[in-house]
Amino acid sequence: MVQLLNTREIADYLRLKQRKVYDLVQRGEIPCTRVGGKWLFPKDQIDHWLAARNGTEPVVRMAAAPPPVIAGSHDPLLDWCVDESRCGLALMGGGSLSGLERFAEGAAVACGLHAFDTASGEQNLPFIRRQLGDRDVVAIEWARREQGLVVAAGNPLGIRSVADLAASRARIVRRQPEAGAQLLFDHLVMGAGLGWADLVTLDRPVRVETEVGLAVLGGQADAGLAIRAVAHQLRLDFVPLHWERYDLVMRRRDYFEPPLQTLLRFARSPLAARRAEELQGYDLSGLGTVHFNGP
Repeated sequence: MVQLLNTREIADYLRLKQRKVYDLVQRGEIPCTRVGGKWLFPKDQIDHWLAARNGTEPVVRMAAAPPPVIAGSHDPLLDWCVDESRCGLALMGGGSLSGLERFAEGAAVACGLHAFDTASGEQNLPFIRRQLGDRDVVAIEWARREQGLVVAAGNPLGIRSVADLAASRARIVRRQPEAGAQLLFDHLVMGAGLGWADLVTLDRPVRVETEVGLAVLGGQADAGLAIRAVAHQLRLDFVPLHWERYDLVMRRRDYFEPPLQTLLRFARSPLAARRAEELQGYDLSGLGTVHFNGP
């Protein structure tokens, strides 16, 4: 079981003031993860981080032979490519940040990640640095995806922006706090000069983007944030707001192994390109680009 320390506990453990801990978090210099709006610090990774800073352990190597699963965020194109490519991998549901934690624990061979960092404006990399900065991992671009508001067919409330959600008193379905879509939604709401207290939300968040669309389709909600592909598949309207980058995080050694190479090779095929076009809201021009390469 991974021991997680809160900000006060990690400050005591490191003999630092809490303000100094927050400075390290903002600069992406300390292993941590954000769950439910709170920063948590995996003690084993903190110990490795301290050893690396002292020069006694320059690189932390992840455990051998993780399960052949991809944890993290759901993506319709990834789901389809894993199945069609027969790469031998399986998918483990959950949000971006919980998936990154499972990957860090060695419970998955890779993690699908789309997480917007409000402090830096960067996509994915601050979270990778905090959680895995001292590990021999790489982040490979999977796709750029179009995020926006999924609304009922015909857009009966006339929603054109996040600000319209408050003006129309639309019922909003949210994702779990550790989901990349919810991190982005929080940022967009704040950018519109709003807080969640200004909006009408359903009592319970949903776990995957498809459930956002189904809540709108079934009339339980008027709007929610999801990718264009979800709206297109369910024949709902879509209000575009943001293009994001979805990355796959993996160990360097596993990148060269047959399962991930088979998946990435298939993703570059004309068949996968046609599927992305059918789903809508995908840009595969950067597929395979290395955005992070650990020590």
